[in-house]
Amino acid sequence: MSELTLHVEPFRPEHLEGFARLFEGASSSCFCRYWEFQGNKNEWLDRCAHRPLENFEEQASAVRSGEASALGLVALDASRALPDAIVGWMKLTWRSAVPKLRNLPVYRQLDLGPDATTLSVGCFLVHPAARGKGVARALLAGAEAFAREHGAQAIEGYPRRASERLYDEEVWQGPEHLFRELGYDAVHDVAPYPVYRKVIR
Repeated sequence: MSELTLHVEPFRPEHLEGFARLFEGASSSCFCRYWEFQGNKNEWLDRCAHRPLENFEEQASAVRSGEASALGLVALDASRALPDAIVGWMKLTWRSAVPKLRNLPVYRQLDLGPDATTLSVGCFLVHPAARGKGVARALLAGAEAFAREHGAQAIEGYPRRASERLYDEEVWQGPEHLFRELGYDAVHDVAPYPVYRKVIR
């Protein structure tokens, strides 16, 4: 894929076809429903392996009905012919909408402040052909305008820290350096999952 002309906008129902193609192109069958799934890890893996359409249908229903669980940003490559040429996705929703994240052992005891006014970066997905071209950076940069429009007081990210290089698929919560470079502060420097926050002014 040549150089990209990126445009970031909030995820809407008209993006669903391109959203599906993005996840299929990245061989990802979660369709960004991990944080909403109530079963255990094995049940989740089984669903992704054998019933991925359930994940997509849940996400489609959520965005059509305006549910917070489907909030996020998409990155479109404006240089491509297709109007829904989505090359990246970032889940960006209220922390109160993803209690599963807040209840993870690594975050459960942390004083993270009010859920209702904080947006959480739940995940990133970039098309394999578009990786290394600034897509994740564009998405995270676009989060600030989204936060202001929705009256958020802060944005939080939960990247994974490792002593060795991670595979692309392991950096689904975003690369740590990206949060630092875009002005996020490490408010809980807890390896391997620090918490980064940016106050919206």
